[in-house]
Order: sequence, then structure tokens, then C-alpha cells
Amino acid sequence: MTMAKYETEILADEKVPTIRLVREFDAPPAQVFRAHVDPELYAQWVGPHSITTRITRWDARTGGEWAFASDRGGEEIAAFHGSFHEVRPDERIVWTFTYDGEPDNVALETLTLEELDGGRTRLRVLSVVADFATRDGMLASGMATGINEGYAKLDDLLAKEA
Repeated sequence: MTMAKYETEILADEKVPTIRLVREFDAPPAQVFRAHVDPELYAQWVGPHSITTRITRWDARTGGEWAFASDRGGEEIAAFHGSFHEVRPDERIVWTFTYDGEPDNVALETLTLEELDGGRTRLRVLSVVADFATRDGMLASGMATGINEGYAKLDDLLAKEA
């Protein structure tokens, strides 16, 4: 297990039910984008170290859909699905994100990639949900562990892909 080179900012707005993520990567936007839209790559890095990801549907294009399951010890512990509203190569992904266990709590997420000096990328994610209870439940669910460990795995994957 490697240590993350960069910290992930996880910001909850006190006035609107949103979560913002900000994270930098030592890879160009095209490489970070590919890791988000290629199902084989996505499955390698998303989520905490203790789970494996099994892609069940993946059509990463504007109007496409996706679904995956998180497994631990060979058993499914959670499943998620959504649709790709907009996929703009190397720049932006807008998608819905739904935990199958709470199908009424859909998040709308906008991911943007900003090119930085030295072939680096700043990733920003804005997740909008219907209410504060949903947002606070997401934050309390262990989301930060999954995000931080997942992005550390993404760091390793990007270094191998370079």
C-alpha cells in the first residue's frame, strides 16, 4: 500500500447539499480522463483497498450508462449505477451516481480536469444531492476512506501507465 502524494480536499458546503473534491495527479488530463472512462482501468482504482470492483455495464459516452459492484472476500457488499450525461474527452464528465441500496438518493456529479504545469492535472468534482441528510449520510458512510485510498491506487496506476 502506497501513501498518497497529494491530499484530497473534501469540502461540504454549509448552505447547499454539495460535496466538492479537489485532487492533483502527476499525469496529464488525457491520462486521468482515460482512467475514469476505461472500465478496465476504473475497476483497478476506484474504492478502498479492501474491495474489488466488478464492472457490470459501461458505456462511457454522452447518453451512456454504467454500473459496478463492490466485492469483498468474493461477496457483493454494494452496487452502484448511473448514466453519463456528458463526456467531453480530457476535460469533463457529468454523470449521475446512485447507490443501489438507496435508489431515491441520486447524486449529479461534474468532474473537471485542469491541466497544470509539468504535465500534471487538477481534478475537481462537484456532487449535488437533494438534501443535507443525503449529503451527510454520504460523508458518514466512509466515503473519505474510499476516495483517498482509491486516488492513491490511481496514483500508482497513472505512474505505471506513464
